[in-house]
Amino acid sequence: MNQKLTPIFALSLLWLGGCATPAAWERNEQRPLSERPEDVQPLAPGRHAAPATLRTPEGEAIDLADAYTRKPTALVFYRGGWCPYCTTHLAALAEVEQQLIDMGYQVLAVSPDRPEKLRESLLAHDFAYRLLSDSDMTLARRFGVAFIVDEATRRQYEEFGIDLVEAAGEAHYMLPVPAVFLIDREGIIRFTHWDSDYRERLEGDDLVAAAERALDAAEVARREDGVEARMRTIDRTHRRHRLPGRHW
Repeated sequence: MNQKLTPIFALSLLWLGGCATPAAWERNEQRPLSERPEDVQPLAPGRHAAPATLRTPEGEAIDLADAYTRKPTALVFYRGGWCPYCTTHLAALAEVEQQLIDMGYQVLAVSPDRPEKLRESLLAHDFAYRLLSDSDMTLARRFGVAFIVDEATRRQYEEFGIDLVEAAGEAHYMLPVPAVFLIDREGIIRFTHWDSDYRERLEGDDLVAAAERALDAAEVARREDGVEARMRTIDRTHRRHRLPGRHW
């Protein structure tokens, strides 16, 4: 795999266990909001994927909690249609989308862009997969990839004609760190990749390889869960038939 990994600027994990721990969004609806992209705390493999209701380019509501149960999901966070690095990455992912579909995945690309901006992106680029609007950044915050854009960067964006408020329709001045999460049908995250340097993205071939391993990890987890369930059943049966004075 050709990707940069450092303690601060990148993280790529494949979780191979079978036991998920309670996610932060279950205890506290939002994860801490970071002031710098280097400080984000994305949900790690093995955690429950955060739910949210997003909007399609047509403005229709999509319940992600329901979507997760239908197919394994490749969830992609990008900054917006105004970002050339994002559109290049989305185009690269489109080249491997059929391979992901053949494996049973659905690809969902999420940004702060309001639905009207998503329609503009679809007109400008031939993306077959779904673009979804997280304009209030609820999902990005729950996944721990949201950060506040500082004033100096906002001024730089404005000089280049980039209006974050106009793009999102919200004055929160938040963006997501570009990230990819692979989620199984039980809603468990199996793979996480993020990079605080928005120029560094997960390559399509690396995503396909990770998607294959994530399916294997999910199958291992299901088998382990089945073994644990059978052991609990055996234990309960032994307890019911335990004789006085006897120990199993």
